[in-house]
Amino acid sequence: MSRLGAVRQNWRIVLLVLFLVGSSVGLFFPGGGGADAPAAGANATAAGSDGPTNLDYGLELAGGTRLRAPLVGLTAEGVAVDPQEERDAQRAIANELGVSQLDVQVRADVNETEGGAVEVFSENVTQEEFATALQNSGYDVQQSDVRQGVTRETMETAVEVLNRKIQGSAGFAGGGASVVTAADGQTFVLVEAPGVNRTELIDLIGDRGRVEIVATAPAENATNATNGSDYREVSLLTQDDLADVGTVQRDQQDRPVVPVVLRDSAAEDFATTLQDLGFTSPEGIASCRYDQNPEDPGYCLLTVVDGEVVYSASMGQSLARSIESGDFETDPAYQTSAANLSEAQELRLNLEAGALPAELDIDSGTTYFLQPSLAERFKSLSLATGLVASIAVAAVVAYRYREPSVALPLILTAMAEVYILLGFAAAVGLALDLSHIAGFIAVIGTGVDDLVIIADEILQQGDVRTDKVFRSRFRRAFWVIGAAAATTIVAMSPLAVLSLGDLQGFAVITIVGVLIGVLVTRPAYGDVLRNLVLD
Repeated sequence: MSRLGAVRQNWRIVLLVLFLVGSSVGLFFPGGGGADAPAAGANATAAGSDGPTNLDYGLELAGGTRLRAPLVGLTAEGVAVDPQEERDAQRAIANELGVSQLDVQVRADVNETEGGAVEVFSENVTQEEFATALQNSGYDVQQSDVRQGVTRETMETAVEVLNRKIQGSAGFAGGGASVVTAADGQTFVLVEAPGVNRTELIDLIGDRGRVEIVATAPAENATNATNGSDYREVSLLTQDDLADVGTVQRDQQDRPVVPVVLRDSAAEDFATTLQDLGFTSPEGIASCRYDQNPEDPGYCLLTVVDGEVVYSASMGQSLARSIESGDFETDPAYQTSAANLSEAQELRLNLEAGALPAELDIDSGTTYFLQPSLAERFKSLSLATGLVASIAVAAVVAYRYREPSVALPLILTAMAEVYILLGFAAAVGLALDLSHIAGFIAVIGTGVDDLVIIADEILQQGDVRTDKVFRSRFRRAFWVIGAAAATTIVAMSPLAVLSLGDLQGFAVITIVGVLIGVLVTRPAYGDVLRNLVLD
């Protein structure tokens, strides 16, 4: 038989080899893992990235902090809000409560089934005050209709922002956020950050991270927004107005700056507002004195994070010329500054990840911290457990068949399945925890069980003299394996989909392991056995 013919006949073995090579790339080659690299200048802690492999480890195998907390807020559901009046309703309710419009969320009932929902994200507002504000705004809402907590949509938005902060911008490999529901029906945000202590995690996610660029100018030159003094303050930009955020750089005065690019929809308003306020006039250029006298700041561009001014800057000559000439709207690039490098890094993180819709109520939540030293013990014990399980299974197989030509390929194929599964975990950046280790051990057991079914069906039914007989016996065995695999996948699917903590990780590994076995390793073992039996 020619080489090409041999490859065609044993293509399943070739496929297995390709999977093993791909797994080796994912496990050992730099950049082969799926976890995002830490952002430049970020406080990066990649759990497991210092080892010989690209595997990431979760909280139980790397140590770190798990925090569970609700979001601050009140929700009134069943409110009849017209979709065309969401903005007007948001403005009216915020004015009634005396809070920022960003602290009020109005969701209209698009399907006209259960009514809309109105949320307020302020710990200073009571249920009675919220109900009264809704009534004064024209909505039939009683205090009993207002509940503690926020909507599911707000929770999911918060989780998205936290994941961008933890996984992407901050570079905490293996960390993440999710929505969990307690037995009493209350929903929480669950945050896990391997390799991070409680203080570091709260510093990262404890605040909403809401960033605004605010312009302050003498009242006679302003046309909108008053704070009741001789100055006007106008909100120019928020995170939603940004199209791109660059890495922290140094400007010509050696100040740390964060380059940003505005969305086209925000660039025109930004430029027009600054012109109307007089920032591009000779009096408005380089005339900020906020640091010397906050009560008489002059023309200032203030960077405000969660209501606190973290930096003040003057209008630069080059930016003023760009706005006056109209070039800014064509190339809406802008630099926002911070007092020092660490604040600039935090500012960039908030700009890139976005703002939390509501603040985490950490005082009402729970925090769990696992010492890295204890997690290292878990890791070594998990490795030992896996080795013991593998050796035990190999010993049973060897005793069962007592023929190296049959037992050795079976054992190697089972180990190849685990190796491919490890490569998958590294490639997708899966953070391994004890539940995943349990899944790996389950895969070893089910994999060997299926391979034994194949070997017994073929070898215990008499001599195999032709390829036709082999294929017939292998097909019967594979039907049994396929039915068992389908049953396992169906049984594990609810656990993999639902947010059930550690059970979810166990189910995911088990399902992926079964699929790898049915599609790759079991057929490859059939080809190996065919070559051994027929030759």
